[in-house]
Amino acid sequence: MRRDEMLAYCLAKPGAWLDRPWEGDEVVKVGGRIFAFLGSPAGEARVGVKCGPSREVADEWLHRFPGDARPSPYIGRSGWNTLRLAGGIPDDDLVDAVDGSYDAVVAKLPRRERPPA
Repeated sequence: MRRDEMLAYCLAKPGAWLDRPWEGDEVVKVGGRIFAFLGSPAGEARVGVKCGPSREVADEWLHRFPGDARPSPYIGRSGWNTLRLAGGIPDDDLVDAVDGSYDAVVAKLPRRERPPA
């Protein structure tokens, strides 16, 4: 999956919007919270997503795709992983990971910030 395809997929989620909170880095948010880190458009094609409620659950991705998944810097202990887009992770799995991250973030939003169902 290419970066532009992943960005388009993320932005198609209800209530999703693009933000650039750090110079050169792009994230996709729902409400006021990030559900996908895409990094710099000039950098390696990857997406950072919430892969489980804990590091132990998120580690399943590391075992399944050892060369293409790694804990996200700083927030990896909370179940966030960085997944390579142009590697060995099938597109369907990447999409499932984004869907799971989006759902986990939406579930924790205050009701007033949740997109209409």
